[in-house]
Amino acid sequence: MRTDSSPGTLPAREHLPAVTAGTPVLDVVIPVYNEEKDLRPCVLRLYEHLARTFPYPFRITVADNASTDSTPQVAGLLADRIPEVRSVRLERKGRGRALRAVWSASEAPVLAYMDVDLSTDLNALLPLVAPLISGHSDLAIGSRLSRSSRVVRGAKREFISRSYNLILRGSLQARFSDAQCGFKAIRRDVARVLLPLVEDTGWFFDTELLVLAERAGLRIHEVPVDWVDDPDSTVHIVRTATDDLKGVLRVGKALATGSLPLDRLTRPFGDDPRDRELPDVPRGLARQLLGFCVVGGLSTLLYLLLYTGFRAFTGSQLANALALLLSAVANTAANRRLTFGVRGRGGAVRHQAQGLVVFGIGLALTSGSLAALNAAGSDPAHSTELAVLIAANLAATVLRFLLFRAWVFPDRPYSTDDHQGETR
Repeated sequence: MRTDSSPGTLPAREHLPAVTAGTPVLDVVIPVYNEEKDLRPCVLRLYEHLARTFPYPFRITVADNASTDSTPQVAGLLADRIPEVRSVRLERKGRGRALRAVWSASEAPVLAYMDVDLSTDLNALLPLVAPLISGHSDLAIGSRLSRSSRVVRGAKREFISRSYNLILRGSLQARFSDAQCGFKAIRRDVARVLLPLVEDTGWFFDTELLVLAERAGLRIHEVPVDWVDDPDSTVHIVRTATDDLKGVLRVGKALATGSLPLDRLTRPFGDDPRDRELPDVPRGLARQLLGFCVVGGLSTLLYLLLYTGFRAFTGSQLANALALLLSAVANTAANRRLTFGVRGRGGAVRHQAQGLVVFGIGLALTSGSLAALNAAGSDPAHSTELAVLIAANLAATVLRFLLFRAWVFPDRPYSTDDHQGETR
């Protein structure tokens, strides 16, 4: 997974301005490998559809992935015959590699791709790219798994597709419905920021692109499609599935460790209503409260387990201090990432130091409660100790949230110059 810095932040979404003469608004890429039979009818059908229905200038780019048959010759003849068609030859295989090369070099403000078999009904093409042209969305995908989609395919491919998307939802918390449909589009300005972060060069390329875009807070538009399976597809299902699972593990590890520089994309636009200052409405309070409660509940459970373990070997005061210290470190780290959305390692030491100050206040509350309990009775029951500690921890929790929000992780305006990776 690439960890180099992104080329920059994205501008606010805008309706695409009128382009200069000869510049296409849409560039549709068709990645091919040894498709000498299907390429010509595919391009002609796509060209006829775009010429009849698409209201802007367009281009069709055939991206040849090191074909060994007559595919390059067919693509060249089509490019010579039709001005809106061009052919690009790559000497190495890989659908992702082809898309990266063409999209990176294209001057069209909207970039799309589709499979050469045209399994997806072309009537979905204009609904796919319209939200990108208008500025409403950043990426768009065709979905075969939408309730209103009409799909004809075998049980094997249906099972594999749905299982793969369940894996993405369970492991990477993906919310888009269909990662594998070969019918996607992206704005050029978005592509130039995201493409350097995508490592895969094969079939997992667009899944990785979608996952990173979603984690960066970008808007993904889904279009229900009509789709008919191509029985002559040359995709090697087992090998592709294996490579996809390897990609899921790689991306999941990178996201879990925070090694991806997605921080600067979390608030890429100036038109996000969540960034507006409204009187008497603390920004992000509801989400932070929910995250803090979840982390707090798990931390309390960890604290009680640690306290019970330490209590078997030492006195109540020392057991309380050790358990609170360890759970406080874990609590600060979890709240830093999950509740207040701070990614990266920058400022982590300072946050932990401030968290320890908060820990000291919690220690004073709980220790004072234990001291009061011991003063009231010489040998209180263990259950009584736990009850008193729970009550004291609840009071400390409320104070901890207020201190975390106002002091440790204060809500600050987004800045592209924040080199500490602490944007929220």
